[in-house]
Amino acid sequence: MTETLKLPVLPLADSVVLPGMVVPVRLDQPEIQAAVDAAQSVEPRKVLIVPRLDGKYAAVGTIAVLEQVGRLPSGEKAAVVRGEGRARIGSGVTGPGSALWVEAEPVDETVSAPGHAAELAKEYKALVIGILQQRGAWQVIDSVQQITDPGQLADTAGWASYLDLEHKAELLAEIDVVKRLELLIEWTRAHVAEQEVSEKISADVREGMEKTQREFLLRQQLAAIRKELGDDEPEGADDYRTRVENADLPEEVRKAALTEVGKMERASDQSPEVGWIRTWLDTVLDIPWNETTTDNDDLVAARAILDADHAGLDDVKERLIEFLAVRSRRDRKGLGAVGGRGSGAVLSLVGPPGVGKTSLGESVARAMGRKFVRVALGGIRDEAEIRGHRRTYVGALPGRIVRAIREAGSMNPVVLLDEIDKVGSDFRGDPTAALLEVLDPAQNHTFRDHYLEVDLDLSNVLFLATANAFDTIPGPLLDRMEVVTLDGYTEAEKIAIARDHLLPRQIEKAGLEPSDVEFTEVALGMIAAEYTREAGVRQLERSLAKVLRKAAVKLDSADARSADAPRGGTESPIHIDADALVTFLGRPRFTPESAERTSVPGVATGLAVTGAGGDVLFIEATSMEGEPGLILTGQLGDVMKESVSIALSYLRSKGLAGDLASKKLHVHVPAGAVPKDGPSAGVTMTTALASLATGRPVKSSVGMTGEVTLQGKVLPIGGVKQKLLAAHRAGLTDVIIPKRNEPDLDDLPDEVRNGLRIHPVADVSEVLELALEPAVAEVTAAA
Repeated sequence: MTETLKLPVLPLADSVVLPGMVVPVRLDQPEIQAAVDAAQSVEPRKVLIVPRLDGKYAAVGTIAVLEQVGRLPSGEKAAVVRGEGRARIGSGVTGPGSALWVEAEPVDETVSAPGHAAELAKEYKALVIGILQQRGAWQVIDSVQQITDPGQLADTAGWASYLDLEHKAELLAEIDVVKRLELLIEWTRAHVAEQEVSEKISADVREGMEKTQREFLLRQQLAAIRKELGDDEPEGADDYRTRVENADLPEEVRKAALTEVGKMERASDQSPEVGWIRTWLDTVLDIPWNETTTDNDDLVAARAILDADHAGLDDVKERLIEFLAVRSRRDRKGLGAVGGRGSGAVLSLVGPPGVGKTSLGESVARAMGRKFVRVALGGIRDEAEIRGHRRTYVGALPGRIVRAIREAGSMNPVVLLDEIDKVGSDFRGDPTAALLEVLDPAQNHTFRDHYLEVDLDLSNVLFLATANAFDTIPGPLLDRMEVVTLDGYTEAEKIAIARDHLLPRQIEKAGLEPSDVEFTEVALGMIAAEYTREAGVRQLERSLAKVLRKAAVKLDSADARSADAPRGGTESPIHIDADALVTFLGRPRFTPESAERTSVPGVATGLAVTGAGGDVLFIEATSMEGEPGLILTGQLGDVMKESVSIALSYLRSKGLAGDLASKKLHVHVPAGAVPKDGPSAGVTMTTALASLATGRPVKSSVGMTGEVTLQGKVLPIGGVKQKLLAAHRAGLTDVIIPKRNEPDLDDLPDEVRNGLRIHPVADVSEVLELALEPAVAEVTAAA
C-alpha cells in the first residue's frame, strides 16, 4: 500500500502542472505564498499542486518538489516547482504556517494494454512532431523524439497551447495511459483539422488581396501608358465632368455636381462611394432642369378636348380654363411662366369612385399640351417616398416627385397625385406632412429632395390631387389645395357617357365591331337606373362589358348551324333593348322601394353621403309594451345616437310624442352591417318618431336631410348636391333640405332641379307638415 503524504496545497487557477513539468509559479496570492512558506519549513520540500477550476478544487493533484524560490527578471517573487507524480486528495490535516494541509495518496499510472499503448504513443508523437515542424521548433522535436515511455509522452501535453485547462485537468485525473493517449489523439486531430481550415481561409484571403493589389497596379500602369501615348481621353458615359459642363443646369446644381465629380476622381475605383456618386450624377443629369413644354393658349380648343373626353364636370373644366387664361395673360405681359413664386396651381378633385377623377388628369394634360405623370399615393407610409432617402442609406433613391419630373421630361408637367386621402403614417414618418411643401405654391419653387440636396423648382407643375373624402386629409394639407367637388352624374349624363365613351371602349375589348351590336337609349337608361345605382360609372361599364361578352358568345357560339355562315350562331347585329337586358343581365336589381318601405307609420326616407357618393337610407321606428327605454341598432355612431335622443326630446317637449314615453322604443337604420354616423339624419329621425306617435305614414315620395336642435331648428349639413342626385336616382319627387343650404342648389344640374320639388325649411314643424300624410279625420273632412 502506498504511503500517504502530508502536504500543503498550492492551488493554481490559471494553469495545470502535469508530472515531469518544471514551471515557475508567481507568489502573488496569499494561499500560494503560504504553501511555499510551509514547504520550506519541512523536509522534503514538497507541495501538492491542485488545479482550481471555476472556484472548485480538482480531486487529483500533482506532487511537486520546490526546486528554488527567488525573483523573476521582472522583480516579482516566484518559485520553481517540478512535478513528480499524481496524488489523490484526502482529508485535511494540521500543519505549520497558514497553508492548507491535506493527506495526499500517491497514484501510480496503469497501462491496460501495453502493446496498444506503444502504437498510440507512436501515432501521438507523429501528430505532435507535425505541429512542431510547422512552428519550426526543432529543439523541442529532438526532445520529444527521445521520449520512449508512453505515460511520460502523454504528460508532455501539459505544454500544449491548443489544449485548455479543462482538457489538461482531465489528463491529470486519468490514470490509464491508454485512455490518456486516446484523448490526446482525438483532441490533437481536431486541432490539426481546425488549423488546416484556418490556413486555407487565410490563403484564400491573401490570394484575393494580392489579386486586388495586382489589378490596381496594372490599372495604374495602363493609365500611365495611355498618358504617354496621348490616348488618355475618357470614354463617353464615364466622362462625367464633360457631361456636367455641357449640360444645361442651374448654377447651384452645376456647382454641386462638379463637387461630386471631384470626389469621384479622387476616389479609388474600388471604393463603393464611386458607385453612389455615379448614381447621383446620373439622376441629376436625367432631370430636365430647364426644359418646359409650351402651354396651349387656345382656350376654345382646350375646352373642346375636355368636353370630348368627359361629359359633365363643368366646375372642373371652368377652373382649368381659368388657369389657362391666367397663364396666357402672364406670358403676354412678360411675367414669365418659369420660376415665378406662387405661379403653380394645386387642384384637388374630391368625389365618389368612378366619376372620372383619375382619367380627368390625362385629359387636362392633353388640353394644355403638357406631359402627364400619375403618382399613386394609396397605401404609402414612408415619408422618404415623397422626399427621397438620404444618400447615406444603401440603395437610396429620390422621392416620387423627383422621379415624376424625370419621367415627364419637362419641368411643367401635369402631376396627378392619385388617392391622396389614402396615405398612411407609421414610425417611418407621415407622407402627408412631406407633401405640405410640395403642394404650397408659395414654397415649392425651392423644393429640396433628401437624395438630391439641391433646390428643385416645382412652381410650374400643375398638381392635381384626387380623393374620395375630405375626412382623412389633414387640415394643413387640405388648406394648400383648391378643392373642386365631383358629386356624380345624372342619368342623362350616364347615358351620354355610356354611348360616347364606355360602349366603344368595351366593344373593342370584347373583340367586336360597332356594327355587331345596337344599344337603344332605353336600354342604356335602364342599365344606369335599374341595374346600377352609383354616383360614378364603373358598375355601368362592367354591366356593358357583361352584355357584350354574352353578345360575343351568341355571335361565335358552337360552329355554324349553316356551313356557309360567316360565323356560327346568331347573325349580327344583335339588338339590345329593354327586353334583351333581362336575358343578358337578369332582372333589374334596383327598383323604387320608397312606397313599400314607408307604407306603415314609423318609417321615413333619409338622404346620406358615403364614400361611394350619395345614397338613400330608411329609418325605422317601432314601439312595444315593456319597460320604457330606447334600443338603437344599425351600427350607429355617437352623433347619430344623439340625434335620436334629440328628436325624442323635441317631440315630447312639443306634446307630439303621444304615448311613446310609456313604451319601449326601437330605432333601426338598415343596412345593419354598414357603420353610419353624422347629424344630417336628425330631421329623418324626428319624422319617423312623429309618424310612429301619430300613426300617420310618411309620404313615399319625400326624402329629407338636415340636423335638428332641441328647439326644433333645422341646421345646414354637407353633401347636398350628392344627396339630391341620390334622391333623383331613387325616384323621389320631393326633397326637404335646410333653408341655409339653398346656395348649394346653384350647382345642381337642370335635369335634377326640374325632376325634384325641393323644399327648404327652417323648423321641424314645416318638415312634419310636408312629410306626413294627412290624418284620417282631415281626409274625411276634406271628403
